Amino acid sequence: MAVELLSPAGNMEKLISAVNFGADAVYLSGKDYGLRANTDNFSLEEMENAFDFLREKGKKGYVTINIYARNNDFNGLKNYLYDLKKISPDALIISDPGVFKLVRDLKIDIPIHISTQSNVTNYMAVEFWRNMGADRVVLARELSRDEIKFIAEHVDCELEVFVHGAICISHSGRCVLSNYFNNKDSNRGECTHPCRWSYHLVEETRPGEYLPVFEDERGTYIYNSKDLCLIEHIGELVDMGVKSFKIEGRMKTAMYVSVVTGVYRKAIDMALRGNFKVDEDWIKILHSVSNRGYTKGFYAKEVDESSINYKTSAYSRGADFLGVVYDYISGKVFFHSKGKIQKGDLIEILTPKFNFFDLKIESIFDLNGVEVEFTKPNYDYFIMFDEEVQHNSLIRRYR
Repeated sequence: MAVELLSPAGNMEKLISAVNFGADAVYLSGKDYGLRANTDNFSLEEMENAFDFLREKGKKGYVTINIYARNNDFNGLKNYLYDLKKISPDALIISDPGVFKLVRDLKIDIPIHISTQSNVTNYMAVEFWRNMGADRVVLARELSRDEIKFIAEHVDCELEVFVHGAICISHSGRCVLSNYFNNKDSNRGECTHPCRWSYHLVEETRPGEYLPVFEDERGTYIYNSKDLCLIEHIGELVDMGVKSFKIEGRMKTAMYVSVVTGVYRKAIDMALRGNFKVDEDWIKILHSVSNRGYTKGFYAKEVDESSINYKTSAYSRGADFLGVVYDYISGKVFFHSKGKIQKGDLIEILTPKFNFFDLKIESIFDLNGVEVEFTKPNYDYFIMFDEEVQHNSLIRRYR
């Protein structure tokens, strides 16, 4: 059975990174009606260019319209759907039954995938959406291994499962904490992530007096879930018949998208060959990009205190993103700088084929051939290296 690796595309740079590192498809959003309003997202013109690129590469793209709509959303949404009809994405990702109905009423002939926001936790709900005309259902992230397996055995519908990235303390992202604290609606793309904040306990008659309920001097992060990581279970998910493996992260960096996509590409390819075995290097590489620690979550019933990061709400990462290679000519590696590299640094070059090169920087040159002491972000440089380096390789430095 063919399976799909589905990666996040918060902008064109991340979309290209996902494709270069092995994604079969990406999911993206327009400027409105998606649940990641705080990332760049795509104008209609940018979306047209994105789909031209995807089709040239033989890849698919799915557009998220996964807000829970309010009455005043529908006038603008009609025009947006007509615009999408012209672009013709490979699917629309929808949560709201009203939005689903509007697509059907307008005869927008684009496949529909039911978002994880719809909280599908059983096989009867999958059958409901299939009978309504949905082509795929993204299962809720509250499901265990056994529940996913049961659903896969009892439905005739494509299933998509989140395998990596941030997860919410609430049911599949349907949260009102952000509404409560900041008047920003999580279900309309404006989440301010209050589940990651530091909390103290205050007694009603003693305002300003913080009671000692904290794990450390910074407070307690009682809602702060670790990130989902199911890399060790890709083989069994393939065997269950899951169609699509989804990576979260439209707000993450191009390095995150590239690295995580590359690791899961390796795992899926191995599983499809029938000889799945976890490579310990995969875990090390996944820790090199931003994460809050990892958990298998509900999938492996890791939903006790071990699934919460009580220490900090900040991301950690084991490597810095320093540049993207855009050309290799006669021993010169040309790259666009993303960070500071200086003489003497030990860097890593990671190619889209997931080959690794270690290199100690002896000299750096600007495009005029003038040697410089260090790079500045958003400028172009070259370094000397006797191994040919693929376009779109990443330059990184482990911490």
